[in-house]
Amino acid sequence: MNLPLIDIVVLIAYFVVVMGIGVFFYKGGQSRTAAGFTAASGNMPGWVVGLSIMATYLSSISFLALPGRAFADNWNQYVFSLSLPFAIIIAARWFVPYYRRTGEVSAYIHLEERFGTWARLYAGICYLLTQLARMGMVMFLLALPLNALLGWSIPLIIVVTGASVILYTMLGGIVAVMWSDAIQAIVLMGGAIVCLGLMLLGIPGGAGEALTLAVENNKLSLGSFSASLGESTFWVVLIYGIVINLQNFGIDQNYVQRYVSARSEEAARRSLWFGGLLYVPVSLLFFVIGTAMFAFYTTQPELLPEELHAVEQADRVFPYFIVTQLPAGASGLLIAAVFAAAMSTISTSLNSSATLLLTDWYKRFIKPEPSERESMLVLHLATLIWGIMGTGVGLAMMGVEAALDAWWTLSGIFAGGMLGLFLLGLISRRAGNAAAATGVCIGVLVIIWMTFSPESSVLPEVLRSPFHSYMIIVIGTLSILLIGLLVSRWFPTKKPIPESAE
Repeated sequence: MNLPLIDIVVLIAYFVVVMGIGVFFYKGGQSRTAAGFTAASGNMPGWVVGLSIMATYLSSISFLALPGRAFADNWNQYVFSLSLPFAIIIAARWFVPYYRRTGEVSAYIHLEERFGTWARLYAGICYLLTQLARMGMVMFLLALPLNALLGWSIPLIIVVTGASVILYTMLGGIVAVMWSDAIQAIVLMGGAIVCLGLMLLGIPGGAGEALTLAVENNKLSLGSFSASLGESTFWVVLIYGIVINLQNFGIDQNYVQRYVSARSEEAARRSLWFGGLLYVPVSLLFFVIGTAMFAFYTTQPELLPEELHAVEQADRVFPYFIVTQLPAGASGLLIAAVFAAAMSTISTSLNSSATLLLTDWYKRFIKPEPSERESMLVLHLATLIWGIMGTGVGLAMMGVEAALDAWWTLSGIFAGGMLGLFLLGLISRRAGNAAAATGVCIGVLVIIWMTFSPESSVLPEVLRSPFHSYMIIVIGTLSILLIGLLVSRWFPTKKPIPESAE
């Protein structure tokens, strides 16, 4: 498909602006120090931090996969968004004050203070693996609309994206990431509203016909309300959402760096409420788009190529709508915004991963007090290596049937019950190294069993996990927490609890 000249101009101009943000902050010196590169020197306005938090959720995963899910199925995954307020209440009350009090940019130093170095490294490794999966998924989803627009191969787009993000992150650091996040969030929300309006105007019968078709085809369902834990019911997604969002807001390095970068604790709290709650209606907008898109192509099936009618191609339908139905200029701007949003998302993962590699690995095991120049060298080198690895994961993601399901499953696996370990240290003063180590060992075994037993041809049916994959992180978290609490009753720690870890 040939892209109109005006769309090409808009795409290039937007890309130049976003890259220019990185150059601007690099030349201004804000990203030339380790403190500036990793935490914006604690000088970011709260509203920018809030939009950045929302934009971290509103990546190309949301923009492309959520409409794809609603188009192919229903609104079951929207329950994930409904869980956000529960997690925000807890995070704003306990997690934000804790990180602001310690002043540490690493999310996992608390674990070392409570349980030893192994706990910090365990959580760090799980986090780094999660970010690799996240970067790869975002790169893959970004390649779909660009493939339709430019005709480039998906592998080439993933490689070009990876190279661009590596350069952008190395230049601008977390400052550029958060400012560009704010711009991306505004443009993407505006673009989504325009897309929805055009869809409804293009449906014979308008919004009324779209609603009728949605009801007739059960498109508005939030899922079954049964008590089954073996399928994606309302309750399974809600529980999954609460746990994964507690992990995001509580121990995810991405968010911890944003809390620390805000100008004050109150600004950090407000940014969490603003960004987290804003995602609830914004994600609803994308599910509405997916449902409207179903009505649009159901009433006019000739407008959608035959191969895109298959369920496994659902993630590609919205990009196809953008490039075929939006007016010239608008499609270029929207695709550019999707590209820039993906860049910001990947850049966030790169920046947080590099930060963790510096604080939890280099400073911890190699050189506790590196010079400013040495710290920046480590940050840049870590960004480069992790960016290359993330690009490799993106190439490996090609061929997945449902991007959203794949991402949720991978994040649940790699998270490895980190939240359970963190909560154990936060809740129990009796829990020590023995309780934590026992909890983690049993929790990891449970996670491995839940992940691999359902597809095993060796295990008999009775020994296979009956739980849905979304329950992996839930049961993994509970296993670590409950086993740790139980062991701590028999073997309480005699080690004094550090004040910063209370």
